[in-house]
Amino acid sequence: MNFDTIISRRGTGSIKWDRRPELDPYWVADMDFASADVILDAIRKRVDHGILGYAQAHEGVVEAVIQYFSSRHNYTLSADHLIHLGGLVPALSLAARAFTQPGDALLTCTPVYYPFLGVGHDAKIDTIAVPHIEQDGKWTFDIEGMEKAVTENTEVFLLCNPQNPLGRNFTKEEIIKVAEFCKHHDLLLVSDEIHCDLVLNEDEQPFFSAVHLPEELREKLIVLQSPSKTYNIAGMGYAVAVIENDTIRRKFLAARGHTLPEINCLSFYAAEAAYKHGEPWRQELLAYLRKNRDTLTDFVTNDLDGVSVPFNEATYLALLDCRPLGLENPAHFLEKEAGLFLSDGAPFGAPGHVRFNYGCPHSRVQEGLEKIQQAFSKIKVTA
Repeated sequence: MNFDTIISRRGTGSIKWDRRPELDPYWVADMDFASADVILDAIRKRVDHGILGYAQAHEGVVEAVIQYFSSRHNYTLSADHLIHLGGLVPALSLAARAFTQPGDALLTCTPVYYPFLGVGHDAKIDTIAVPHIEQDGKWTFDIEGMEKAVTENTEVFLLCNPQNPLGRNFTKEEIIKVAEFCKHHDLLLVSDEIHCDLVLNEDEQPFFSAVHLPEELREKLIVLQSPSKTYNIAGMGYAVAVIENDTIRRKFLAARGHTLPEINCLSFYAAEAAYKHGEPWRQELLAYLRKNRDTLTDFVTNDLDGVSVPFNEATYLALLDCRPLGLENPAHFLEKEAGLFLSDGAPFGAPGHVRFNYGCPHSRVQEGLEKIQQAFSKIKVTA
């Protein structure tokens, strides 16, 4: 795979490129790389069958998911504990609705992918947001702050691991502390692990999935995963939930009602191919993203006065702290001054920040950073 290839996406109905076609996009979390050939071939083969009717998970995709959890996570997944879904954001909303009632609350830690802060509205419950804290140069959980913020009406904790937009690959010890907090307060732990195959430091620190929590900490647990971000097939709409507890699983399924769409018949085959045959492509991708990550980190550190960025251990999304520049809205400033479309940090719980998507050809990473530098060079750093 040549990740340097520039593929035009204008006019294809791409949210990333066509929502604001007058701007150069580095925002929404999909990559500008073609999906792996093994996935595209599987989709073509399914299309060639000619009938694209209602679909259910076929034996091949079930086997692929089970084998993936075995080989990637060293976890024996029972097919009875597996739920196929049309996406992870609907699953977050479903969990909030299934295990709360109006007047209850969910808790999460910020900054975080903004639907975490919005699904409480779907369930007509409160959302409690506790900021992450920086310790020893890394962002982590403020357990003391969580203890102060949790209420007797809090029912659910939403965990983002690996963390979007901070890029943390949380350690086993950190996840166990969160799970112990949830156990102590009788909270359902929902672990969104959609970026777990985009860990950039996995040789030094393998990803720790919540499926490996001690048994006593897995009683009220939902684990959510998907091949969508890793293999750039988010538009296919496929994810899985792993729920060991029978009661939790039944409540989760019962709350689905008629609110979720049928799963795309092609998505099952895309997921099967990704999980069965995508590993060589994934390893090439990780090497390329590390190069992009290092370029971005070095550039921000050395060439963007007043801007800082955490060192990304995972994902292809970097959160740039622009607060010393004194801008009311740096994303809006970059739109006006540089023609760039970056994600505003405010909806993530990080005003004064922008999120930069470096899942694109290296030349575009460099180009975007240089445009940011040129725009910010007009500003005098205030702190």
